[in-house]
Amino acid sequence: MTKIKIGTGDWIVVCDGRKALILENLGDRVFPNLHTREVYEQPDPSTHAQGGDTPGRVHSSVGGARSSVEQTDWHDESERLFLKTLADRLNVAVTTGETSAVTMVASPRALGMIRSDYSTAVQKALHGEIAKDLVKMPVYEIEKQLLA
Repeated sequence: MTKIKIGTGDWIVVCDGRKALILENLGDRVFPNLHTREVYEQPDPSTHAQGGDTPGRVHSSVGGARSSVEQTDWHDESERLFLKTLADRLNVAVTTGETSAVTMVASPRALGMIRSDYSTAVQKALHGEIAKDLVKMPVYEIEKQLLA
């Protein structure tokens, strides 16, 4: 993993599909000092609590064949909505001047989901993406992982 450079006031966003930490560098490029700025968590109810309907059925227009329709993946939908909300929050932060640089650290799956929701402003402010799931680690451990 290449060492990343984090300037004063830069944000490091560490997330997966259910939790996000927005960390801000209060130090400088030589001696970074990451502090938690915001924490977001998405509850993860069981599948039957999110949508317990049985799969739908489709009748063929020709003949009497019937087939079932794939069940909605409520966990996937919940993760997509959570990451869309996070991308919107980052857009507000960049456009209002709360930060001018963002580095995303997320699981490969979460990175794949959130990329399509980046605004043009966030894309310009994005200093890098790291495909690692570090969201469950304490901040000092995240700092060590990123700066080692």
